[in-house]
Amino acid sequence: MQEAEKSTPSSEENIDLGEIIADLKGGEINEFAVIIEGEEKTTWFVWILVACASISGLLFGYDTGVISGALVTIGEDLTRGKQLTDGQKEFITSATTLGALIGGLFAGVISDWSGRKLVLAVADIIFIAGAIVQCVCHDVWTMIGGRFLIGIGVGLASCIAPLYIQELAPTRLRGRLVVLNVVMITLGQVIAYGIDAGFENVNGGWRWMVGLSCIPAGIQFVLLFFLPESPRILLRRGRIDTVRRIMTRIYTTATPRDLEMKVKVLQASVQQSIEISETTTFLQRIQRLFLEGINRRALIVGCGMQAFQQLCGFNTLMYYSATLFQEIGFNQPTAVSLIVSGTNFIFTLVALKWIDQIGRRKIMLWSAPGMIFGLTLASIAFHYMTRKTGGVLVENTAYPDSWADIVLLSMIIFVASYATGIGNVPWQQGELFSLDVRGLGTSIATATNWAANLLINSTYLSLMAKITPAGAFGFYAGLCLLGWLFVIFCYPETAGLSLEEVMMIFRSGFGIKESKRLRAEKQQIKIRANTMIAGTEPQEEKSD
Repeated sequence: MQEAEKSTPSSEENIDLGEIIADLKGGEINEFAVIIEGEEKTTWFVWILVACASISGLLFGYDTGVISGALVTIGEDLTRGKQLTDGQKEFITSATTLGALIGGLFAGVISDWSGRKLVLAVADIIFIAGAIVQCVCHDVWTMIGGRFLIGIGVGLASCIAPLYIQELAPTRLRGRLVVLNVVMITLGQVIAYGIDAGFENVNGGWRWMVGLSCIPAGIQFVLLFFLPESPRILLRRGRIDTVRRIMTRIYTTATPRDLEMKVKVLQASVQQSIEISETTTFLQRIQRLFLEGINRRALIVGCGMQAFQQLCGFNTLMYYSATLFQEIGFNQPTAVSLIVSGTNFIFTLVALKWIDQIGRRKIMLWSAPGMIFGLTLASIAFHYMTRKTGGVLVENTAYPDSWADIVLLSMIIFVASYATGIGNVPWQQGELFSLDVRGLGTSIATATNWAANLLINSTYLSLMAKITPAGAFGFYAGLCLLGWLFVIFCYPETAGLSLEEVMMIFRSGFGIKESKRLRAEKQQIKIRANTMIAGTEPQEEKSD
């Protein structure tokens, strides 16, 4: 069938787009919006755009992962003849997290005013500055300052990169394209561990480890000049012609008539949010976020999922895995850490494949029990491994290889389950919020992630000493169980719904059943539309 034959019937072109706004306000799926949304082929422009934006994810992963190997190889370089203490290690790692907390808290709010691209560019500049400071530092506090700068860049990137991708992505691939950013995070961690292993035995090699992040940051900074701004941000600024040009490149197979309808539908869908943004102050929007039920429930879900992601203890592996594997007897701890980060990368690819087909909620329901099992197995292994050393890990102690291998296996199970589910799903947070509070909501959710990260990572070494490794990993398993229960009762399915449709599911409660109803209704509309088009094909082919 020719391109023109794929367009919607001309009678639908005259539908009052005010009906779309009315349906969104009423919590109903609009049939015209569904039909015009279409299922066009994803163009190379979209993939290239997402790949460029996902360099932020690469930097996020590299700069959070590289410190694991650096801590092992810094030796006495920063402390004048003394090894780094546990407290100094916690300060160095926690500085990044504190910076990320601050950067994430303000990222979305600033991007609502400045646009998404500018914030990503500022993050790149900060990444470069932080890397240089770390490279040239000669004392602990300067290193902490460099890690803090890197953290601000990580916070900005972790909030804005997925948000920017979501606002440019077609609905049917939105989840997958955001997961591509997470794939880049895990790839960054793999590269970091590879670089760590490569420079492990080089004098001052840790300076190369922390300094190489300048390269991708510089590349992305240049590429940002060629990327478009988010269409939804441009619509808020009244730049409709620019939006048309961007949509033309995203939907290259759409007819001019259908393309114009797509722009109008998008404009109608965000009109309510635009009106709210133009008639309210920043403080009033904060009140709307916390006091209006639909926004408050979205915020609870967004923050709850981000807290789950960090409180499960995964990032303690990213920061301290080399130290942990060294203590339990592995001769090449950085190389063993590479196995863990490689598992993270591979199973993130599983999520990339299935997150839109299976759905966010089902992936979470299936993967969380694997995390609980992995952490419980680790707790049991540590218990039996450390019986002769009073339950704690003692350096230069020869622990049984069999239990060390079980610890490694448990970490692989835990990381595989994490990467499939909770490692990806929380970064879909931007789809939970309406445009008028999206920047603010994602900022608070991202800040929750880094606040939980700060809590876990700043207490990990102390927790291992106080309640033993078996107790610490058992504690993380308990937190995973609580997170799984949160998913069961509070996390709705959002796959297949447009950004403007997702916010409707929180109109009454957390939307587990409402999401199911809306997705089924939308699917029925698509089936009817496809049936109508298929029914006209024989006539059209005959007339040719």
